[in-house]
Amino acid sequence: MAVLGIDIGGSGIKGAPVDPENGALLEKRIRIPTPVPGNPKQVMRVIQCIVKEFNWEGKIGVGFPGVVKRGVIETVANINSDWAGENLVTLIEDAMDCSAVVLNDADAAGLAEMRFGIGKEYSNDYVLFLTIGTGIGSAFFVKGELWPNSELGHLKVRGRDAEHRAGEGVRKEKELSWKEWGSRLREVLKLYDFLFNPDVIILGGGLSNKFERYETYLTKINAEVIPAKLRNQAGIIGAAIAADESTNIN
Repeated sequence: MAVLGIDIGGSGIKGAPVDPENGALLEKRIRIPTPVPGNPKQVMRVIQCIVKEFNWEGKIGVGFPGVVKRGVIETVANINSDWAGENLVTLIEDAMDCSAVVLNDADAAGLAEMRFGIGKEYSNDYVLFLTIGTGIGSAFFVKGELWPNSELGHLKVRGRDAEHRAGEGVRKEKELSWKEWGSRLREVLKLYDFLFNPDVIILGGGLSNKFERYETYLTKINAEVIPAKLRNQAGIIGAAIAADESTNIN
């Protein structure tokens, strides 16, 4: 049975019906710019618009950019502070009379990559999945099992959050060359490698399709570093997987 997957991001909110058995999008995805300042009422209107566009009545899975525990938004580092303490599951189920599952957005993308992407080749290993976008999202997998809400983008590197050192937003803002930015990313990955000792680090998000431009600068990292396959569709697919399996991962 198809599930509607929704991926809430800082710049856009995307959604599409997904076949959770094979990860295929069953219709062309919809992307709506995230409203400013992105408070709960504004985002809920966008979610309702996506649900209406697909005439949806079934399960909904949602990836949210923050720590999520039992449907409640616990941290709001990169989104409007009004979200703190909100139960997004309750908001969706009350507004749309359907069942919903909400999880961290990087966890959702990681679930998809481990199920249908390159990660399925490492199901018996210790995997660190990262989404490299405006910030840095993270998901841990130990022999295929997810440890949710890791949020490694907020570990300190040179006194700042790692994502403020090596996120895509920093690369664009400072107009860094691929060599300059790749060296920053290497510094962050070396810290993760030292602290957590993964077998493999999978890089997803918007920059995974440009891996060849900075791969050469990711040296002296013990873990194997590889690009993801699903890229920007992963969040939608993973959210749908979680809802389909009613995964109480947090």
